[in-house]
Amino acid sequence: MNDADVLQIFRETNALLGGHFLLRSGLHSRQYFQCALVLQWPRQAERLCAALAAKLPQAATVISPAMGGLFIGHEVGRAMGIRHIFAEKDAAGKLELRRNFQIAPGEKLLVVEDVVTKGGRVQETMDIVRQKGGEVVAVGTLVDRSQGGVNFGVPLVSLLKLQIETFDPASCPLCQAGTPVVKPGS
Repeated sequence: MNDADVLQIFRETNALLGGHFLLRSGLHSRQYFQCALVLQWPRQAERLCAALAAKLPQAATVISPAMGGLFIGHEVGRAMGIRHIFAEKDAAGKLELRRNFQIAPGEKLLVVEDVVTKGGRVQETMDIVRQKGGEVVAVGTLVDRSQGGVNFGVPLVSLLKLQIETFDPASCPLCQAGTPVVKPGS
């Protein structure tokens, strides 16, 4: 599956949005990947995640941050025939491992997310893995829009890398033009 194929799936499912968006990273953008709109179609989710899984190294477990990475992590785990667990927000909004999920000392894990811009949730998930004694062997994402701005210390494998302009809110031309900002959610 090449970049054009991936973009076509996002366009067919109306998951590539245009406008003025507030990203979870705090940055603003003219484009937004609403992966949930792709994932509502199980066959498309299966295709995308199987293609991502084929690019990832072997591991014992996939872990993903909820909510955005939940279905992608599950589908990657299924494609690879390995276990999938997830980290979720506590009352303060910080990720934690719950539901009696366990990580064994030395266990090799893949962190899988939907979209990476600054990588905050990925880093939080990696920290959880390391605190539990596990080893992150790679990060996988459907869309990497970081423009090379993140370094997790392990390979970052993406299905699609795009150079999408982002703006600090203080210098956002869309804000300056008075265009209302939207926060679609992951």
